[in-house]
Amino acid sequence: MKRKFISILLAGTMLMSLTACGATGGDETTPAADSNNTGTTAAPETGAADSAEKADYHEILGDTGITIVVNGTVTTTLDNGQAEFKEQWEDAVGIPLTIQQMDHSGYTDAVGRLFASQDYPDAMIMSASMFKQYSPTGILWDMADAYDNADFQSRMILPEINKNLKDSEGRLYGFAPAYGNGCVTYVKQAWLDSVGMDINDIKTYDDYYAMLKAFHDGDPDGNGVNGDTYGVVAPGFIGTDAPYINYLPEFWQDAYPSILQGEDGVWYDGFQTEETKAALLRLRQGYVDGCIDPESLTAQTKTAREKWFSNNQTGSSGVFVYWAGSWYETLTDNFIKNDVDPNIVQLPPIAEVGAYINKEAPVWVIIDSGDPVRNQAVFDALFETMMDGDVVQTLWTYGAEDVHWSTHAEEFVTNPGTENEKSYSYGEGEFHLKPSPNDPNSVWKKNHIDPALTICELTNGYSSQTELAAAGNKFFTENSVDAPVSPVSETFTNETGTIYDAKLAVITKVVVEGGDIDEAMQGYVDTVGSIIDQCLAELNQ
Repeated sequence: MKRKFISILLAGTMLMSLTACGATGGDETTPAADSNNTGTTAAPETGAADSAEKADYHEILGDTGITIVVNGTVTTTLDNGQAEFKEQWEDAVGIPLTIQQMDHSGYTDAVGRLFASQDYPDAMIMSASMFKQYSPTGILWDMADAYDNADFQSRMILPEINKNLKDSEGRLYGFAPAYGNGCVTYVKQAWLDSVGMDINDIKTYDDYYAMLKAFHDGDPDGNGVNGDTYGVVAPGFIGTDAPYINYLPEFWQDAYPSILQGEDGVWYDGFQTEETKAALLRLRQGYVDGCIDPESLTAQTKTAREKWFSNNQTGSSGVFVYWAGSWYETLTDNFIKNDVDPNIVQLPPIAEVGAYINKEAPVWVIIDSGDPVRNQAVFDALFETMMDGDVVQTLWTYGAEDVHWSTHAEEFVTNPGTENEKSYSYGEGEFHLKPSPNDPNSVWKKNHIDPALTICELTNGYSSQTELAAAGNKFFTENSVDAPVSPVSETFTNETGTIYDAKLAVITKVVVEGGDIDEAMQGYVDTVGSIIDQCLAELNQ
């Protein structure tokens, strides 16, 4: 990695953020900052990008190559084929690649430490919310010209995804290779059968709540004990980044507990609304009635996932809200691996929810080296090849050839000797996914780019969506709307963590402790009211 001095203020901001992050680790979280910080390095005032004519990136990047920082959205990890992915990428692109993969749930904290040390990679993945926070800091390179003149524009099938990432001055600090996706409500069919319910009858919040209550009060896991299971488990009652409510949408309904823009164009604090108060009271009742697993207050995504499909279903829950599409298949596979009934059904949005939320896409960013020629070379080596429609895009989509996928004749069996045994047979030249390198009973699904969500088509004809993944993507696209636009404000950038902590204090006071909601809300105003007012002033000026 290279070192680049930005400012002592920025380094201090990132260090303070480590103490401001909440306890609930989402899949993607926002950077936070201490309330004593006052700002960050400003973005350039002009809309012109640091552009450079394309040159041979091999000559510019030389033997050093590029360094990237990634989270769990790159699924080729050290124990399941990352070395082969890296080797094949280097063979195809022609330069060295250094991959620094950080823990997914703790990614925001890790990035904060990285930036505080000023030891920057060439490029890295950011969640949409992280991207909004870091865009004004001056750290990221404006790739607008590089993007507009990219060779992959001729293969673009979803141009609006990145057009919408440009700011009002036309600057583009991030690149999304796919659209965002979102979460849907999954329900265990075996538990529905146990309590005598039909997913098609769950149409309103009352129906949904009755289902959760039945899952807690009855014996859906079949161990002979009532009341030792829960309705739903979630990685947090509120998310640390947009869209905030996606893990418990039925409870939040029309509330959106963040700063958002009204239909009149005016920004306001959605946390200080009657809709949010109503949502908190619903969460409180669910907590008291055992409809919500109490560990949801502090559970990280990995914890919640593994509890849901654990081979010991006592203490588990019947409902889990998680990512659509390929995760439909992944969750099912984990049930099979743990010898648990694998039949999962997707709940259509209840009337009070209306639609699930398609979140803003995570993005790749390039750290501004101060040299536009080098920045352009990083873009060409990483993003131009990532969207080449062929060899390298296949690596990012499916992983390494003959490790994660193959076109050679092959036969294999998963879960041999069990009721879930399944045989696979492929002829020479037939594209197919192979067993996962670290789990021979699970077929590999994808690497980084979901083939159903990509912005540029694969031109080699490789496609391997499973029936479940395809059904999941279809279900989500038919039942989702785009998330509200996230605010971009210097104060919001600096104080996100402080604001989140104040929200979590209200939720804990009301939902867990049963405290007075108006008193708790007043505490929120006393703690961060002036910060919220400053954010709104900046947004509405």
